[in-house]
Amino acid sequence: MTQAEKEQDNGKEKEKEREKEKDKEQQRGVKRPIAPPTIPEPLQEQIQSNFIVVIHPGSRTLRIGRATDTVPITIPHVIARRHKQSGQPKYEDAWLLREGLNKPESKEQRQNGLKMVDQAIWSKKMSNGVRRTPVSAEQARAYNCQVRPAVLDSSSRVKWTNTAHHPPHLVGEEALYVNPTDCYNIHWPIVRGQLNVHPGPGGSLTAVLADLETIWSHVIQKHLEVQLKDLKYYRCILLVPDIYNRQHIKEVVNMLLLNMGFSAIIVHQESVCATFGSGLSSACVVDVGDQKTSLCCVEDGVSHRNSRLCLAYGGSDVTRTFFWLLQRAGFPYRDCQLSSRLDCQLLQHLKETFCHLDQDISGLQDKEFQTRFPESPSLLYQVRLGDEKLQASMGLFYPTTFGIVGQKMTSLQYRSQGDSEDPHDEHYLLATQSKQDQSSKSAADRKAISRPGGALDGEMSSQGGIGELSDLPRGCGMGGSGAGMQGEMELGPAQSECLMGAGEVDEPLSAHLSRKSAIMSQFESKALGLDKAILHSIDCCASDETKRKMYSSILVVGGGLMFHGAQEFLLHRIINKMPPSFRRLVDNVEVITRPKDLDPRLISWKGGAVLACLDTTQEMWIHQREWQRFGVRMLRERAAFVW
Repeated sequence: MTQAEKEQDNGKEKEKEREKEKDKEQQRGVKRPIAPPTIPEPLQEQIQSNFIVVIHPGSRTLRIGRATDTVPITIPHVIARRHKQSGQPKYEDAWLLREGLNKPESKEQRQNGLKMVDQAIWSKKMSNGVRRTPVSAEQARAYNCQVRPAVLDSSSRVKWTNTAHHPPHLVGEEALYVNPTDCYNIHWPIVRGQLNVHPGPGGSLTAVLADLETIWSHVIQKHLEVQLKDLKYYRCILLVPDIYNRQHIKEVVNMLLLNMGFSAIIVHQESVCATFGSGLSSACVVDVGDQKTSLCCVEDGVSHRNSRLCLAYGGSDVTRTFFWLLQRAGFPYRDCQLSSRLDCQLLQHLKETFCHLDQDISGLQDKEFQTRFPESPSLLYQVRLGDEKLQASMGLFYPTTFGIVGQKMTSLQYRSQGDSEDPHDEHYLLATQSKQDQSSKSAADRKAISRPGGALDGEMSSQGGIGELSDLPRGCGMGGSGAGMQGEMELGPAQSECLMGAGEVDEPLSAHLSRKSAIMSQFESKALGLDKAILHSIDCCASDETKRKMYSSILVVGGGLMFHGAQEFLLHRIINKMPPSFRRLVDNVEVITRPKDLDPRLISWKGGAVLACLDTTQEMWIHQREWQRFGVRMLRERAAFVW
């Protein structure tokens, strides 16, 4: 008998023995583990991508489309709601205006920021080796004050939105062009990447969610041509910020699955989707949006929690600063107001057209622009500009130029505040780990006491007690003593080590926490420049190898840094400010602003569409029935990031 035949006979005998064992167990009534039900074959088939809707909600722009679409539908993320009672005062969410601009120190801060910008402009040489000199606003002002507009057309052919049939709400461009005299409130449901919850009209969480549902439902029906009753056949991929509010995400998922009726959903982070969309495995993702700038180091599809950073400024702050600089230079369109929607739109356009980060462009230049407003003639203006075009965009690197005082300017990843629907949340894990730490500590203490010489001081501090506090400043692990803290922040290792000295662990817990919160509030009120924020984010990575990867792949997405010369300017500043130790380790620092020649504003949405086609995605879907039964616990189970 050959070896193969022997093995075959042995296999048959073993199979017979297993069958006999099963029969005996059934006769004895022995309980066996319940095997999970096999998934029917049809469910393993590839989900059709044209039945997946990818939603990327931004503060100023909504991007939404099928996963098979080349580009998404892009509309202003705004809604106009008609007053329920006539005579009510009108309310409008601000566009370019924000809190913290009219403080006594604001003007002084702007001037100080501008001095630093001028110093930076003067100190850097042009490509021909000549050092450029800043152009004074007075040189342009004399010309601009004499400019009078030329009439291009007696009618601009731009009309206010027709509200004669009294629609209850208007969305997107129609909302922007609602006549200010009409009885409509204007709401932007997302501000600085978070739901726009505020004490004013339409600012409750319920009202903001209703606005989101109305806007998204309108776009799905009108632009994607999908009836709401058919959404039960569709799935949804929702892109969320890297630093997210768990309660808000939970409510939005609830709205998409239960109110709008999608059959299943995947929630994923913008930064990770940006790497998918750009075809990079690892990158330091810098997302410069209209109202916030978020940074995060992503490695192999995983966002490093300690590297996440959100700065409360973006493209709209550059626009507002550009307007302030234009006014100093005698801006000829003198009726321009930051409180007007259409003027804000014009200023955004002027910033995108005129501003740059190219140090070689210097001296006075003559430009022209048109104004086309409803019920007004179309006008052509001439304007002479000097360094205003460069100064405004450099505000991203010197944010004191924005003149924002007394506001939280930097956010780090907060710990969960807990959710009654999610009993096995972060607090549960922290509490159980704390108990384990305490039991291991008491066991170690007993061993130490049983030894003749007792314990050494170093052993005691490493086994618990004071040592457990090491998690508080660093936030790198899941230490036990912080279990009861709500909204605790995660600081990166480098940040925490320079903020909290080594000797401070001898403080009592209460003093330690109050000291930590004071340091955090000081850190949050600081507005880091974009280059410093990138260095900070990379420095919070755990290993030198990861840091090296990040320096060699800095991916810039979003629409806030789409200035001519931005790539070279940012690269120059990163190389000049990176730690000397890494200059030897990193082969080349690379800043990527247009991966695959794609529009950087669409990269994250594209990544969401790519995600829909991946095989690994099948495990991430949260189905409607599962959500109804288990709620937010499904996000902890299925989300591709640590919830």
